[in-house]
Amino acid sequence: MTETQPSQHISGSGMEEESVNLTDFLEHLQHLLVENADIREFLQDLVSMTARKLTSKGNVIACGVTVIRQKKPVAVADSDPLARKLDYIQNSFGDGPCLTALRTRTIANVPDVRQETRWPDYMKAAACTDVGSILALPMELNSTAEAVVNLYSKLPHGFSHDAILAAERVTATGAKALHLALKMAQLRDARENLTAALESRTAIDTAVGIVMAQNRCSRDAAFQILVSASSHRNIKLRAVAEGVIAHIAGDRRISASFEE
Repeated sequence: MTETQPSQHISGSGMEEESVNLTDFLEHLQHLLVENADIREFLQDLVSMTARKLTSKGNVIACGVTVIRQKKPVAVADSDPLARKLDYIQNSFGDGPCLTALRTRTIANVPDVRQETRWPDYMKAAACTDVGSILALPMELNSTAEAVVNLYSKLPHGFSHDAILAAERVTATGAKALHLALKMAQLRDARENLTAALESRTAIDTAVGIVMAQNRCSRDAAFQILVSASSHRNIKLRAVAEGVIAHIAGDRRISASFEE
């Protein structure tokens, strides 16, 4: 049994530094950011490239990434069916090296799945697959999101000391890009929410004007009429407003009074 290991920092010899060339890895991640890729598309490319970067002759690595964001569904991406199956099994048990690494912010190394005594339920299920060893590395995102990289080898002791150093380096690089991708996604969400709010306000203002004209009443009174209709019908105020507009002007889309 190998205890959960604290994250190691790469500082040393040229051998580890040269073991993984990250030039094309960085270029591809930068391209995704420039192209404003969807977060799930970004994650899928991230796991595929991570798996390829860490695969060596005779030792094929599978990769999964799990991202947890506030008020958002958990995002999961996997490089192949083995990683997908093992991530699914672990999430169904609610415990395992991935979730431990995520919770403790330390590396969880399982040199031999069939000899591991931690997480017995998960390990028993994992032993029924082709996996021989597992390495889970938390991603430092410096944000409200949390993420972890899960690496799987079919070989027992598939992650040597140098392989772990390489995995840390790739994970750290991916984390920086993921941090930017999540920030960009957050900005897109905020922009979409603002646009929706402005469109809703435009529809409501237009409907208020229609009700004022029809009932010869004040703006406040017209607004209260819409609010009462929304409450009595148990539908959103914007839907009531759009219904008023559709009744008067036909089913035409109401847009904000400005362009981006």
